[in-house]
Amino acid sequence: MAAGDSALMQTLSSSPIIACRHPDAEALNPALLAAFDQLGEDDFERRSHFIGGRFENLYLKPERLPGVEQVLQFALEQARTLLRTRRAAWLDPNTDSEQALRIGFWLNAMQPGQATSRHHHEEHDELYSGVYYVSAPDQAGDILFHDPPFETRVSPQAGMVLLFPPTLEHSVETNRSSAQRLSIAFNIGPD
Repeated sequence: MAAGDSALMQTLSSSPIIACRHPDAEALNPALLAAFDQLGEDDFERRSHFIGGRFENLYLKPERLPGVEQVLQFALEQARTLLRTRRAAWLDPNTDSEQALRIGFWLNAMQPGQATSRHHHEEHDELYSGVYYVSAPDQAGDILFHDPPFETRVSPQAGMVLLFPPTLEHSVETNRSSAQRLSIAFNIGPD
């Protein structure tokens, strides 16, 4: 995917995994990293999924991480574009107009030697799940989508957004780099 392809969405496999790039990633990511580095224990509202010696999910209010709202708004715009292609599933049956969307997010900070366990996001009424990569050093761990009999591997890139069905199981390989891999994960559903 070329750096200027922010509006271009690519389906990556037979699984409905969509990739695009945030148009302001080069300016946004250093600010997000700097803000993340300033966070303290009290900034997180909660943590979940304590696996392999770390909490895989870190939750905080958007105002605690300046710049995250831009990422979330971009993800919502991409989801709206995708939903318009599935118009029947997207219309409010009472008004025949587009439904409002909500987005919830959390952070996943993987240090060298860490991985993320296999899971899915089918918990409520989500329409899409996704991830935005703030930092993704070489060998920081590919995301694997498990869709038997297929397995789709995506090498993350800073600025990349992936959207996929919440039912699609996925995991992240071990971070074999010498640096942190930071991503913003999210679920999008009707408001």
